[in-house]
Amino acid sequence: MDAEPLRTDRVITDGAANLISRVEELAYELTIAEVMSRDPRAIAPGTKMGEVMETFREARISGAPVVANGELVGIVSLEDLIRALRESNIQAPVGEYMTRMVLTVKAHSPLIEALKVFEQRHVGRLPVVDDDNRLVGIITKGDITSGVMRALQYDYQEEEVRKYRARHLFEDIVSDRTSLTLRYKIAHGAFAQGGNASSHIKRALLRLGASPQIARRCGIAIYEAEMNLIIHATNGGMIRIEIEPHRILMEAIDDGPGIYDVEQAMQPGYSTAPDSIRELGFGAGMGLKNIQRCVDDMYIDSTPGRGTRLELRINMPPQESLGDAARKTGTTEERDDHTTNHRR
Repeated sequence: MDAEPLRTDRVITDGAANLISRVEELAYELTIAEVMSRDPRAIAPGTKMGEVMETFREARISGAPVVANGELVGIVSLEDLIRALRESNIQAPVGEYMTRMVLTVKAHSPLIEALKVFEQRHVGRLPVVDDDNRLVGIITKGDITSGVMRALQYDYQEEEVRKYRARHLFEDIVSDRTSLTLRYKIAHGAFAQGGNASSHIKRALLRLGASPQIARRCGIAIYEAEMNLIIHATNGGMIRIEIEPHRILMEAIDDGPGIYDVEQAMQPGYSTAPDSIRELGFGAGMGLKNIQRCVDDMYIDSTPGRGTRLELRINMPPQESLGDAARKTGTTEERDDHTTNHRR
């Protein structure tokens, strides 16, 4: 079965929002398919536990999925093998000792979803399935470490060229107020595309000269808003980002069912996600709280039956103004209106 919805009190605190590492950021960028082990050693349910012991020894693994007729039916672990040995039942079939209620994750899901399951369920490995629930891989904490290390070896030289070009975007533009607007349409139920908008926005901010911490805060806030649109919005919605040298304004708009009690929706762990979404491992009820912890201002305008508008803002410290021209002149827009609580 897919991973059950996760209930957790772990939120991104005010302090932690400024200490988000590149490794944590990669957990939102990478998909499970990018780090999982493909073609895992599968075992048939009729295999004797003694043969499992030999398989584990030869392959140097501590667990394996159990597959019958191409379908995942269970998972057998070293703990199951030890139990069979204690009961002097080493010739018993795997089906007698395997775990049948198996937590699984989707190959296209962000890596963060697998990390949530590992943290909450304390399992050693997770079978990875496709949209047809066919086994396509297996993921362990070791796979995650290896995958993240590979991602950290990304060729930054080409990226630095892009950053240089983008940082000069505002340089030759003269206006009372200069901004760059990005818009992304988010489709309802499009879990395979979940995280795309946040990834594009983070990359744009870094190329414009934002610090990694500012980009990460924006990225996590947008990821959570994006997933809320995918899960809750009736017809999807729109994410709009307005980037100015001194601030970043973000909006998530939908025509979904709306929020009946905003205060209750802000409570960690509260979620109205239906069972069908929970069965996919989403809808843990931490989205709005995580967003709030990552931004300087947050405003929710929601009408039941009509939709929700989420407005967010991150103010740029003077020394981190976007674009070389803004950093030199300190102007494309005065910062006086930063005292305004919300944009409407």
